[in-house]
Amino acid sequence: MGMTYINKKIKTTASAIGVLLGLAGILNHGFFEILQGNIQTNGFYIEAIGEDHRYWLYGTEGAFTIIHNFLITGISAILVGLTIVYWSTKYLHLRHGPTVFFILLILLTLVGGGIGHIILFLPTWAFATRINKSLHWWKRMLSSHLRKKLSAVWIYFLSATLISWLIVMELGVFGYFPGQDNPDAILNIVFIFLFSTVILACISFICAIAGDIEEQKS
Repeated sequence: MGMTYINKKIKTTASAIGVLLGLAGILNHGFFEILQGNIQTNGFYIEAIGEDHRYWLYGTEGAFTIIHNFLITGISAILVGLTIVYWSTKYLHLRHGPTVFFILLILLTLVGGGIGHIILFLPTWAFATRINKSLHWWKRMLSSHLRKKLSAVWIYFLSATLISWLIVMELGVFGYFPGQDNPDAILNIVFIFLFSTVILACISFICAIAGDIEEQKS
């Protein structure tokens, strides 16, 4: 008998982040790899954005690919990225949903979908494995008073997580940050937003867990 998910806020959080991880593979990598055309890559490590399409000094979007052709790599990254978007919205809550999600993101990494997403993908996958699971441990860790407070701010932290990742995506390609045109400073800003996204995502999941425990109580 199929197990029905119980933790809706965890599912919503994981699905939303999963969609943006898929989109990053499509927009920041696959699209630009296709633009480089039907040419060979020089090995496994590639720059997804070629010199002709680069917007700023560090806007190369480094990636790894097992397919030594830019066109096929790009098409593969887009197809896997679209599959991740679809899977995240439709099937992440199923019994093997998080496992397939894990496999798809490994596949995205192997076909030119980027490298930076790994630090966001790992906690997203780990928390997604809790969609169908008991939250007893968390119930002991989080007091009732704290759960109410965390549950109330969940949607704000999730929104901040998604906005932060969208900024990472924009900076990766265009390198535009208001009032800043020094490439080295912009690169530092990219890393600040990248790590901030991961921290915000983890807080979002903890808030989601608190919210799901509160919902089960009611």
